Amino acid sequence: MAIRKSSKLSQAATLKQIMKRCSSLGKKHGYDEDGLPVDVPKGHFAVYVGQNRSRYIVPISFLSHPQFQCLLHRAEEEFGFDHEMGLTLPCEEVFFRSLTSMIR
Repeated sequence: MAIRKSSKLSQAATLKQIMKRCSSLGKKHGYDEDGLPVDVPKGHFAVYVGQNRSRYIVPISFLSHPQFQCLLHRAEEEFGFDHEMGLTLPCEEVFFRSLTSMIR
């Protein structure tokens, strides 16, 4: 019986190590345990803009701005919101930078 207990303990320890390694792999690739990007601060979100799909981090307060809402509506019509790439906005980078500098 003592042999079974120790083998169960070693299995549990092994599983724990595997889980630790898996979660640290996610962190190394830029995502935390919840699958969220580690480089996006709380209260912000990432968007992809322009032909090159440049990534920008914007505050969630932008969501209440009417022109940003219009851009989100166009994004929904053009791309939908159910894809893995992230939120892609249908505009040129110059326009996006202009809009975000105006909103701030």
